[in-house]
Amino acid sequence: MTLEQLRIFVAVAERQHVTRAAEAINVTQSAASNAIAALEARHGVPLFHRVGRRIELTEAGHMFLDEARAVLGRASAAELALAEYGELKRGTLRVVASQTIASYWLPTKLSDFHARHPQIAIELSIDNTEGAAQRVLEGTAELGLVEGVIDEPALASWTVGEDRMLLVSSSPIEAVDAEWIRSARWIVREQGSGTRSTFEEVLRAKGVAPADLQIGMVMPSNEAVRSAVEAGSGVAVLSELVVRRALAAGDLHALPFQMPTRPFHALRHKERYRTRAADAMTDLLKEKQK
Repeated sequence: MTLEQLRIFVAVAERQHVTRAAEAINVTQSAASNAIAALEARHGVPLFHRVGRRIELTEAGHMFLDEARAVLGRASAAELALAEYGELKRGTLRVVASQTIASYWLPTKLSDFHARHPQIAIELSIDNTEGAAQRVLEGTAELGLVEGVIDEPALASWTVGEDRMLLVSSSPIEAVDAEWIRSARWIVREQGSGTRSTFEEVLRAKGVAPADLQIGMVMPSNEAVRSAVEAGSGVAVLSELVVRRALAAGDLHALPFQMPTRPFHALRHKERYRTRAADAMTDLLKEKQK
């Protein structure tokens, strides 16, 4: 039994005339007759009484008409749903982002996306850089946004923004050298964080091994690190986005320690299907980068 056979049956039943039904749905009369015959033969049940040149629905035909209409209605709804997904009229975009991006950089982009595509729901989850990459690999997120560099052949990666890192303290310090770095008390993010991996790369470039640091606290979020530094518990390297207000208020001070800007990367799986919603978000991020 096919949808085409059901479509023909409904057309014939509604008109109680094979020729008129065939003309209405743009099939030949023989195709319409063959479809009805195939349905009746398959189940051994007559769907129409043949009364002279007229046809009338049998009891089974009346029952089957209701079921056939219901099936065709569901098929039509399913087709419409796919069309709406393709036209960005419905759907869900699952995004995972690292903490700095999710809390400080991404919200305005999501707001712009919602203004353009209000029917698309956005599910945003937060993880560190390694965790975000893993979610994209597993397919639980379609698009990832991270600070750290991900070396994974299955993932495509491209730059969507950039960020400046700052060394901050609760009090000003005139000079920062390798000896000071080794003697300072540090507040750091957990392993796997893009902020921490960027900082450790800078240390190595300056000839300081990350293992030489005196780490006083390991915190799970940027906000926790910032609060600990504001309380005088140590020093930290954080995104300028995270500490901007604290610097303006005088609660933190940027120290003379040169750090390069770091790129923000978008991630997607190279082999998984990309929805139109993900493509639309990607286009928006590229547009905002200009």
